[in-house]
Amino acid sequence: MLTSLLFPLLLLLAGSAAAQSGLTGQEQRWLRAGAAVLDYARQLKLPIDIIVQPQAAPGAVPLAMGFDGGRCKLVLSMRGNAQAEEVLAPLPPAEQVLMIEAMMAHEIGHCWRYAHGDWHVLPTGFVEAGEEAAAGAPLLGDARSLRDTRREEGYADLVALAWVQLRHPARYAQVHGWLARVRGGAAAPGGSHDTQAWLSLARDGTAFAPASTPFDQVVALWGQGLIKDK
Repeated sequence: MLTSLLFPLLLLLAGSAAAQSGLTGQEQRWLRAGAAVLDYARQLKLPIDIIVQPQAAPGAVPLAMGFDGGRCKLVLSMRGNAQAEEVLAPLPPAEQVLMIEAMMAHEIGHCWRYAHGDWHVLPTGFVEAGEEAAAGAPLLGDARSLRDTRREEGYADLVALAWVQLRHPARYAQVHGWLARVRGGAAAPGGSHDTQAWLSLARDGTAFAPASTPFDQVVALWGQGLIKDK
């Protein structure tokens, strides 16, 4: 159970309201950087609540998406959490804003899948080539869980890149390079966040199919990555 402060989406997007809401400067900065993504999610009527952890959360993922009661929970865990700065530390401030926006788009990609009943659902017509190799039922279950999470992370990474291609095409290579470095440096090969199979297909923003939303643009590429992710 999250001990949290729950704020309506529109309240957090209003600068004056955010300043009065008890948010830290860092939390306000991340929400401002992701405002365009959050506003887009509002326009699509995605069921998102923003949750700010009021207690120190050392070692937690600074920005994450959870699900409860049919709603998406965008959780900021930044207080007393060095990771919130470390993930962006190598970048100058102007670039940090863009990467936060991309991270927000990644999380909204998760919400889109959940809200549409597609969580851990494979594309129509996709046939599983085989099971993850593991010794014994418990380990096999863990391997399947890692695979399912990795696939969702791959989808969300593609959504983040499709968003950047749509809104900031001149900076696509910059975001792709940063995301590939983050994944390559932190994700164990074959682990839950090893999305290289998908990132390798999206080195160029023109790889995405024309569609009405970034979520639809990435479906074909995501399917190709599922085949590569063996």
